[in-house]
Amino acid sequence: MFLPSVRSPITQLKRVSNAITARYSKLSFYGKALIWFLALFYVCLVAAIVVITPSRIAQALYDAAQSLRRQKFGWLVLGAILVVVCFPPFIGYSTVVNLCGFTYGLKGFFIAGLATLIGSALVFTTLRLLFSRRVQRWTSTSEKWQALETVIRAKGLPLIILIRISSFPPWVYANALFAGINSVSLLQFLVATVFVLPRIFLFVFIGSRVAKFSDGEQRHRMDTQTKVVNGLAIAGGILLTIIASSLVYYLMQKQIRQLHQSALERDELAAEALEASEEAPLLQSGTP
Repeated sequence: MFLPSVRSPITQLKRVSNAITARYSKLSFYGKALIWFLALFYVCLVAAIVVITPSRIAQALYDAAQSLRRQKFGWLVLGAILVVVCFPPFIGYSTVVNLCGFTYGLKGFFIAGLATLIGSALVFTTLRLLFSRRVQRWTSTSEKWQALETVIRAKGLPLIILIRISSFPPWVYANALFAGINSVSLLQFLVATVFVLPRIFLFVFIGSRVAKFSDGEQRHRMDTQTKVVNGLAIAGGILLTIIASSLVYYLMQKQIRQLHQSALERDELAAEALEASEEAPLLQSGTP
């Protein structure tokens, strides 16, 4: 009973690894050069952090966050940034949500939650209105996308919620994914997005705990027990996020593959379409 559940993540990991290797091999010279440039950039970034020291960097970030908090419309700036990063191809959604907690503590949840709902609705409406013809042209030639639409139409809101609260596909890909599926209405999309709020609270909570360690004055005032409790709270929040995301992703894939009304081949195509969400029609290059 336990062995299949152990093999499933390992099999999934192998599939992802093989897919990444295959995609890398298909890249042009410039594409591969970009990958290596990014790898070098992150190595240099880590080296800079070690040289400058994490405590100095953390203190500088904390001071900047407090300066933003003292601004009358600082919350609006963070909210606007969060709305923008909901649009593809921007990245950094989770980081900005953490920053809401880092800057405003647990009150940052209200900023992050409201901005997430507004940003998601804007992305869905904008992409659906501007690229509807392009989506129809693309989906008419994609068996995977047609299979995914069929499965989502059959499963309805429960599957939409599972996909939405899963950490995979990534946030911007998920926004474009649902905007490109005609069987998903704006109301269903917003209801599913509401279920993301507990995960947002976790990110905000982690950010608020990290802020306490980032400020040297607060850190020095903490006794050993308080530091341990705060450290465990951060680690526990991260661990809970990983476990919940993995569980939701597993349930999501299980729901897709257990649709009795459809053939096994179509279920597999739907799962593959979801895993290749960066190939969604609204993220492809070309004119609308």
